[in-house]
Amino acid sequence: MNRQTASVVVIGAGQAGLSVAYYLQKLGLKPGTDLIIVDRGPSTGGAWQHRWESLRLGSAHRVHDLPGMKALGVSFDTADRSLPAREVVEDYYRRYEQFYDLRVQRPVTVGAVFDRGADLVVQTSAGEITALALVNATGTWGAPFVPYYPGAWQFEGRQVHTSSYISAEEFRGKNVLVVGGGTSAIGFLLELEGVAAKMFWTSRRPIDYRDHGSLDLEDAINAVAEQDAAARAGKALPSIVSGTGVAKTRRIAAGIERGVLVARPLFERLTEDSVVWPDGSSDRIDAIIWATGFRPDIRHLSPLRLHEKAGGVVVTTGAAERDPRVFFAGYGPTASTIGANRAGRLLARQVFTALGGRRASSEPEPILAASAPLGDPMGASAAPSVTTSTDSVSILSRFFADD
Repeated sequence: MNRQTASVVVIGAGQAGLSVAYYLQKLGLKPGTDLIIVDRGPSTGGAWQHRWESLRLGSAHRVHDLPGMKALGVSFDTADRSLPAREVVEDYYRRYEQFYDLRVQRPVTVGAVFDRGADLVVQTSAGEITALALVNATGTWGAPFVPYYPGAWQFEGRQVHTSSYISAEEFRGKNVLVVGGGTSAIGFLLELEGVAAKMFWTSRRPIDYRDHGSLDLEDAINAVAEQDAAARAGKALPSIVSGTGVAKTRRIAAGIERGVLVARPLFERLTEDSVVWPDGSSDRIDAIIWATGFRPDIRHLSPLRLHEKAGGVVVTTGAAERDPRVFFAGYGPTASTIGANRAGRLLARQVFTALGGRRASSEPEPILAASAPLGDPMGASAAPSVTTSTDSVSILSRFFADD
């Protein structure tokens, strides 16, 4: 069995994982030795590499630049919006990983994480990694969620979740029921228009359209606050869209005007080939697209017993309350592009402080390099001259003095 040792393991190389890894590298952790990053995807791009081909940048919530991406000369704000979003994100993330030499190991699947006293042991498809701390940045894409609906088990037509949707062509000439009240459901309906024979749309709650054409700052702040409150209480996390609503872009407004985006109240039940509405009427359907969201993908952490009875994990200052060696990126308030990048810097500081100068590697390298690698996109005027670390908090306060 392949065995590795590291100070910190980051699980997941999506936006949250790369953001934390970037800042940990700036704090002197060397990728490939002190810092090991593993990702289950076959390529770069995190969950974006799995999204459907027709999805374009700008048709979903904004994709924020990774920290330090400016040094590469690329930005999602100026990216080609005629290309599939997954291709753009995959390309930019590949360049980013190469530029900063992050040495992401893929495809590597994490099966379980165990407590081994002072160490954490991460069992993966490639072997075993022993670490002092772990950053879980697995996101939600690997844990699609479909609520219980009466009759769903007996429906004989095709059922597809957002995570396995490929294109509208799969449903050409079919009667399709789309379930969900977020941007994915709306995107599917707009793509199915003129392709499907009939479309039906239903949602648990009324669609909360916001007249502004992009994510409103106040809405974003409120959504992050709701996520943070749930994470601190150890409750199941609410969806981001429940706090932000759906921005009424020109494309969406046009769909509403054409009568394409008309949501019905939640259906009563499903039969072998139909959907039955609350008034007793029914419509024949051939397929269902479940745009019902995701849940945090943290099943591999089950051996650590971090879950609370309320259904979630208590995460206060970035770390799990039940095990302060386990940090969460892309969970709670950092579970979307709204907060992932800003949280990356803060989380890296917390991880670094938790290490307290300890290193898992045998080489006596300094905790903090004499100069920040590859420039200083964080805005610090100069990195401190430090060769050893005996006071992590002191070093951090000097290193980030100009943030």
